[in-house]
Amino acid sequence: MKVFLSELAENKLLRLNDYLLEKWDKKTRDLFFRKLNDKIEQISLQPESCPRSNARNGLYRCVVTKQTTFYYRILKHSKEIEIITVFDTRQNPDKLTEDLS
Repeated sequence: MKVFLSELAENKLLRLNDYLLEKWDKKTRDLFFRKLNDKIEQISLQPESCPRSNARNGLYRCVVTKQTTFYYRILKHSKEIEIITVFDTRQNPDKLTEDLS
């Protein structure tokens, strides 16, 4: 299935990219994005391989690292997967509710 990012997820990944380069280094950033791409490849081949999210009906939760999780939904009618948001698990969980509303 084709995987695409919502505008929110895209913006969060751009900010995360900048943060990793500013606070860490290119190697750390590249490693993170390799892990992210591996997870995206996984869900494109097996969309239901990640657990369903308790945060909202119809969403799945995919852990990239212990600090970063993304939430996605399967659009069966168009045979696509939309990554709704990328979430830093160290944040207040109420922020996730805001992202998903």
